[in-house]
Amino acid sequence: MGRLPPQTGEVAASLQAQLGKYLRKRRRDMTLPAFARKLGISSSSLHRMELGEQNVTLRTLEHLLKRLKCSLNDVFDTSERSKR
Repeated sequence: MGRLPPQTGEVAASLQAQLGKYLRKRRRDMTLPAFARKLGISSSSLHRMELGEQNVTLRTLEHLLKRLKCSLNDVFDTSERSKR
């Protein structure tokens, strides 16, 4: 198999950052452990997600969307990607 194009890493980093920003916004003043319990994930995973350092599987993303009662469009800014 060949190497992935360099922009693949940039896209992944951008999506991780967008997810992290959305999670921080939704958490508001709730403590990290309390919000992690609400989401059904560990505090350390939530912390890494908020920092954009945690790779998230599609299954985990689907789980988070269900727990937050939101859609992909709520989390990810699709207008930014359509400009590329």
